[in-house]
Amino acid sequence: MTTASDPHSSHGLRRLSAGTLGWLGRRLDRFDPFAAPGPASGRPPAEPGGAHRPAKAALELALLSHCWTRLDEGADPRRTEATARLRAIWRHPGFPRLLAADPRAAAQYRLACAALAPAGTEDAPCRADLARLTPADLSPAGRSPYQRLELRYYADKAGVAHTVEPYADLAERNVLVELPATALARAARRDRRVGVAVRADEPPVTVPEAYALTHSSFYLSDFARTGPGLPEGAVAAAADLVARLLEHCVRHDWWDLAAELVMTQVCLGLDALGTPEGAAAVDCLARAQRPDGSLPGRSAATRASAADPPAAYFATAYHTTLVTALMTLLLGAAGTPGPAGTPGPAGTPGPADTRGTADTRGTAETRGAAAAG
Repeated sequence: MTTASDPHSSHGLRRLSAGTLGWLGRRLDRFDPFAAPGPASGRPPAEPGGAHRPAKAALELALLSHCWTRLDEGADPRRTEATARLRAIWRHPGFPRLLAADPRAAAQYRLACAALAPAGTEDAPCRADLARLTPADLSPAGRSPYQRLELRYYADKAGVAHTVEPYADLAERNVLVELPATALARAARRDRRVGVAVRADEPPVTVPEAYALTHSSFYLSDFARTGPGLPEGAVAAAADLVARLLEHCVRHDWWDLAAELVMTQVCLGLDALGTPEGAAAVDCLARAQRPDGSLPGRSAATRASAADPPAAYFATAYHTTLVTALMTLLLGAAGTPGPAGTPGPAGTPGPADTRGTADTRGTAETRGAAAAG
């Protein structure tokens, strides 16, 4: 079994971290929707119809910077440069327009923008844009338990009042609690219908369910800053499902989900590199990493080619590269876990909290809108 203290594993993790963070740092201009387009950047002028995609990329970079700062407050020049770029984006008068370019995502993007705002942007135009949120945007009505959790996480971090139930109630009804039993029941039905051999290579859950599982672990634990607050016995069942999903991802070189699942192991309080499937997933990602440090796409089946134009390669590769970088940061900090307290953003109340109580953002300043997936 590979463990976190294994020299080979540690070397692979360091290479993954240095490579992914380096690749992202050399391409900060591509996260900036307002970087001058043209031959020098290799980018065509922005098209209004796709404007929400650059906004999403900027929010994802902000998530990485947010977590990186909390894990390591040292003066890392790579993070300093990324923060400076993000500050310029947040202060640009055109950023609110990009956040609202896709009406379906506008409310969540506005919340994420405020939640992940870098220091020095308290008076940025996008902050004032929170006034555009309606009561319906901040209501649990018509939302699934997972969607309510996502809304609460972003709203709390943004300091916006809402009417979503407490984290303890959300945890009890979360997919991390309910999905393991559902997956086992489905497998049993399939076995009776078509046999075990046919099921052997099928994922235990659907793709949307898998990402709801990973994102739930991020939100409930505030990216491993607290315990996930699951009911007794739920962590073991969730960990078993995560292990089976990781085995499937490794077999099929599904890199993006593999990185998120390793982060989920950390968020559940596990020693990810001390599990066979976690160590295998990190090895899988290390094999997929290109010499330039990038992960070329979400999976082997959808990878970009090194011969692709730079802009096209970035569009395909940046997300999985960023998620893998975040994974390495969480794994690097896993030896010093945060308090095993209540779920939700650090600083927010737990089971006894009141509806609409807002988080106070800590040291430095997630996905649906920005969370890793």
